[in-house]
Amino acid sequence: MSVSNKIIPQEIIRLKRNGQVLNEQAINGFVTGLVDGNFSDSQVGAMAMAIFQQGMTIDERVNFTKAMMHSGDVLSWEGFDGPIVDKHSTGGVGDKVSFMLAAIVAACGGYVPMISGRGLGHTGGTADKLESIAGFNVQPSISEFKSIVKDVGVAIISQTDNLAPADKRLYSIRDVTATVESIPLITASILSKKLAAGLDVLVMDVKVGNGAMMNNLADAKALAESITSVANGAGVKTQAIITDMNQVLGTSAGNAIEMSETAKYLTGKQREPRLHKVVKALASAMLINTKLADNEKDADKKIEQVLSSGLAAETFERMVSALGGPKNFVEKPWDSMKKANFITEVRASQHGYLAEMDTRAVGMSVVGLGGGRTAPTQKVDHSVGFDRILPLGVQVNRGEVLARIHAKDEDSANRAIEQFNNAISYSEESPELSPVIYS
Repeated sequence: MSVSNKIIPQEIIRLKRNGQVLNEQAINGFVTGLVDGNFSDSQVGAMAMAIFQQGMTIDERVNFTKAMMHSGDVLSWEGFDGPIVDKHSTGGVGDKVSFMLAAIVAACGGYVPMISGRGLGHTGGTADKLESIAGFNVQPSISEFKSIVKDVGVAIISQTDNLAPADKRLYSIRDVTATVESIPLITASILSKKLAAGLDVLVMDVKVGNGAMMNNLADAKALAESITSVANGAGVKTQAIITDMNQVLGTSAGNAIEMSETAKYLTGKQREPRLHKVVKALASAMLINTKLADNEKDADKKIEQVLSSGLAAETFERMVSALGGPKNFVEKPWDSMKKANFITEVRASQHGYLAEMDTRAVGMSVVGLGGGRTAPTQKVDHSVGFDRILPLGVQVNRGEVLARIHAKDEDSANRAIEQFNNAISYSEESPELSPVIYS
């Protein structure tokens, strides 16, 4: 069905609501309307819901992604003597993989210009986590961004106003209209930013489980296929790896607390096994796809080398300092981050094995503590969250510590204790756990 030359928002919404395939003109009209305000917030929400319910064909997704990508600046990296590579995660609880991974790949010779998002729904945002660090500027100018990437090998920033601005607006409205878990919207959102960043190679971490946007393997595979087909079709070599999100990744969830765990990981003081496995799998894929490593064995050796020599930690520290943070973040993370007012423990309500975790509920508990947003303009309390979280499969006695809560006051801590306890299930026998990496 054709759309008249004058783009009327409610007509485009009606077409998609009725399950029509949108032509390029209609898609461009929607994306332009996101940027110039021709679509009001309520119309953007209605359109997101129509796409959520009716879906999009691969052609629609490609046109939508390209329109969003070209809604602002598209970066180029001429004069760089190595591959431009990035990773993106579909988001989870306690997912601080980007920090270690970007530092490792940069230390191995890749250039990693990582443009990250804010928290979305129950999942934490990479940019929010970095803003836990006093002085850290997640929005440098594009020229500063490029110069830091050239000098250090990596810069992790938040989406700039001029990079895929259509997505920036749509992203915040999806968060508060229950339209986050749509494969076409996720595909276009991720890839518009990544393609605008001018990448040679992209590796996707598609999370699956009760703490991910995709709860089951079939949906995760569908998303992985959508992203790889749209991205490869747009000329960026892309591989997806499906990883588990049926429990918090690592031992912490919450902005500053996850940055502290990152510092421990990079210095070797603490590398939680599941987290380490995910970091290594993604780093290996990035190194092999960029030809910085010949095969998995070679990639593993290079990863181990930059971690044990301290080069990855040094690379991360240089990036933090270049973006306005302290020079010694990795050695003394809490010198530049605010601690919570009230810290207390969650104790096991019974004997048994930790069998299951409602990971989404733990993420929402962090939001409830103030560590995430329930409205797009809300300020985030970077100090709150959980740490020392025990992994599933561990046997505990009643009264043993399951996790620590960092809260602004006793009342919110008590609510979080109840929520965390309700999120844990026990079993008498040792439970069968999900694989860390599915495919």
